[in-house]
Formats: sequence, C-alpha cells, structure tokens
Amino acid sequence: MQEITTGLILNHSCNSGVKSRNYFRQIIVICFCLFLPVFVYSQSDSLFKYLEIAARNNPTVQQRFLEYQASLQKVPQVGSLPDPELSLGVFLKPMELINGNQAADIRLMQMFPWFGVLKSAKDEMSLMAKAKFELFRDAKLQLFFDVQQTWNELYKVRKDISISEKNIEILKIIERLALVRFKSAPSESTGTSSESVSITSVSSQNINSGSAGMQKMGNVRGTAASSGSAQSSESMKNSSMSSPSSTSGLSDIYRIQIEAGDLENSIAFLQNQQNTILAQFNAFLNRSPGSTVFTSDNLIIDTLELSMTAVSDSMLLNNPMLGMLDYEKQSIEARKKMVTRMGYPMVGLGLNYSLINKAKATMGEPSMNGQDMIMPMITVTLPVYRKKYNAMKAEAELMQNVTSQNYQAVSNSLQAEYYQAIQLYQDAQRRIRLYDNQYKLASKSLDLMLKNFTVSASGLTDVLRIRQQALDYEFRQAEAVADFNTAGAWLKRLGNLEINRNR
Repeated sequence: MQEITTGLILNHSCNSGVKSRNYFRQIIVICFCLFLPVFVYSQSDSLFKYLEIAARNNPTVQQRFLEYQASLQKVPQVGSLPDPELSLGVFLKPMELINGNQAADIRLMQMFPWFGVLKSAKDEMSLMAKAKFELFRDAKLQLFFDVQQTWNELYKVRKDISISEKNIEILKIIERLALVRFKSAPSESTGTSSESVSITSVSSQNINSGSAGMQKMGNVRGTAASSGSAQSSESMKNSSMSSPSSTSGLSDIYRIQIEAGDLENSIAFLQNQQNTILAQFNAFLNRSPGSTVFTSDNLIIDTLELSMTAVSDSMLLNNPMLGMLDYEKQSIEARKKMVTRMGYPMVGLGLNYSLINKAKATMGEPSMNGQDMIMPMITVTLPVYRKKYNAMKAEAELMQNVTSQNYQAVSNSLQAEYYQAIQLYQDAQRRIRLYDNQYKLASKSLDLMLKNFTVSASGLTDVLRIRQQALDYEFRQAEAVADFNTAGAWLKRLGNLEINRNR
C-alpha cells in the first residue's frame, strides 16, 4: 500500500516526490546506523531472559524460598531428644549419716518419649517443608505468568502506538491528495484564489491541531476506532450534500486533520499507559520503574505443543497448590500418629550421685565411712489426664477434613480456570485468522479507494471509512496475538509446563 500511495503522489508532483523520496532514504540510512546497536540488543534480549532476571530478583519468590529453608530447620528441632536435666544440691551443714556426712547431691536425668514419637514429629515437619517448597514453586509459576502477561500487554500498547503513527502518515498522504484534487477543481466564484490561499495555509498547519476529544480506550484496542467510525458514519449521512466545490474541499482538509488529531490523542494516551505497564513489569524484576524493556516488533505466536488433555492431566498431577495440600494432608496424618504415641508414658533414665564426707573417728568406725554413693534412677510419666490428648486427636482429624475439602475446592477452581483459559486460547486463535484476512482485504480496498480518489471517482468519506476499518482490524489483530500468547501462558501456568525459550 505504501508503494501505491507513493506512486499516487508522484503522479501529481513528480519533482517534489523525487526529492522527498531521496530525503526519506537518507533519513532511513541515518536512523539505521544510529539505532543498529539498540536493534541488535533488543532482538537478543528475549522474554526468557527477563524471566530469569525475575526468578533471581523477585522479592516474593525469594521470600517463599527463604520460608522453605526456614521450615527445613524445624526437622532437627523436633527430631531430637529433650534436653537432659542436671540438678545439684549442696548442704550448707552436712547431713550426718551413719557412714559419714552428706555434703552434696548431684542428679542427672534424661527423658525418652515413647517409641515412634520423634520419627512421627520429623515426618510431620519434613512434609510441611515440602508443602512450603510447593508454595515456592507456585509463587515462581505465578511470577512467570505475570511477567508474560505484562510483556504481552506492553507489546500490544507499543504495537498500537506504531499502527497509529503509521496511520497518521497515511492521513498526511490523503491530505496531500485532497489538496491536489482541490487545486485541480474548476473555480466557481471570484473568491477561488483567496480560498486557494486559505486551503494552502490550512494544509501547512501542524497535523496535531485536530480535535483531542476522543474517549478512553477499552481492552487496549484504542479509541481511534470508535471515534473514527462515528465521524465516518456522520460524514456518510452528509455525503449527498458534498460537491467538488471549494467549500467541500476545505471541509475535506478539516476532516482529515480531525482524524489525525484523534490519533495523536490516542498515541498520547497509549504512551501514558505504556509508562504504567513498564513500571509494573520492572516491579516484577525488582528494578527501577524507568528501566528500559525491549519487545519485538512482531510477537511470535507461542503454541502449546501439547494436547489439551495432556495439559489437564498435568494440571491435576503437577499443580503446586494441589501438591502443597497433599503434603499438608500427609503431615496431619503423621501428626495423628505422633499424638497417639504422646498419650503413652515417657521414660526417664538417670543417675544420682551423693557426695559423703567421713565422720569423726570412733572406736567402732564402719568400713564404709566417707564413701560416695551412686544410685541409678528411672522415671515414668503417668498420662492420666486424657482430655488434652483426645482433643489433640480430634484437632488432627478435623484439620485433615479441612485439608480434604480445601483440596477439592482448589481442584474445582483449577478446572474452572482451565476452561476459561481454553476459551480465551481458542477465541484468540480464531480472531487471529479472522483479523489477518480482514486486514488484508481492507488494505487492498484502501489502495483501490486511494486510486479512485485521485481521479474524483470516490469521495473522501469512503476513503476514511475504509482506512478506519483497516486501522481497527490491525489493532484487533495485535490484540488477538497478545491474547493468544497470554492464554498459552495461562495454560502452562496451570499445567506446570515448560516455557518456550525461543521467544
């Protein structure tokens, strides 16, 4: 289409067209030389690299990993024996005994839980640590999805800006064609020369002076589509009143500038939105909000490379939230065993050492006078208060039921998300094919309309209407590609699938 429109301009102003083309080529060469390093870097700076940066630097992921490491430290805590008890008693005045005077008493005692209590406690903490690790995996998968979704949104906004800028150039071409058509029209009044001067001054104004009263965009499609369609429909109602007079030509120039002004306003809105998305994207990477983020000019369609059934099976088997709940259920089962054994007696083994000094010598001094005493000891706890142990068992059973219900709830929620993601995936796939074909047809129609417009075979209203259709289909095509990749990332997040490194 660019070649056709350029040829149309050359038919009316050959000399100026050649100069403009040479000047345009010089600008292209200079820009290519200046921005070549940036282009090369942006192509190598893929989405996978940003995912690696986010996995290393994101605070939420780091928090989950540190929580997992902290939970591992609980395993040796609960798997160790209770600390031994050492007691020391000193008699301020030695106790007189038959075989001497007792000066001090030293006692050492070690308690031993019932068989299997420590093992069950270690199993419980180990399973809870595995549940924490599943939370870490879930945080990482969610981060990857958020980064990919924000990346697609950023691509969509930048693509809309590029499309709007390209369409402003098309409007400039149409404006020049309208100006040539107006100048070639026969004069109908004595004021034709003054109106020609007026139209020339109008065309030399900045294209940005058009109306800026467009509405906000919805779903990142741009408000230029709705605004342009409304203006085109209104113009079609009044097309029967148009004539090749000077007033109609001046009106055409104004209408073109209004369209261009709406696009300029749309670009300003998209640029503000781009800054917001950039700040959000850099927040995931734990970088400053103004850090540069590179995106490709054309987003590569990322296919799943797996059937929907495989995604569904992987979701139910490998989803980290379901894995976390399964480990919690196993840990509660180990806690039930531990609580049951805690209701049995604890046994304590120890030694008692008595320090005995010799008594005063007498005629009948015993042979054991002044000899220290060592006494082995055993202690047994009596768990006679059964209410607390019964309550601990009931608590474990209730928590196990809670975990089972939570597992079912999460499974149902994942299946609902799965069907939502499939709907978005299939809908985006259909829209990609539709808008690609519609855009090609609209572009061909616009080329034909521009040819007819130069020979006054068609009105400006038809040209602007077809141009608006092509613009709208190009917007929707970029949106469909971004939605398709977002849906694919959503399905991969649900199924815990690998991310394509070639994007």
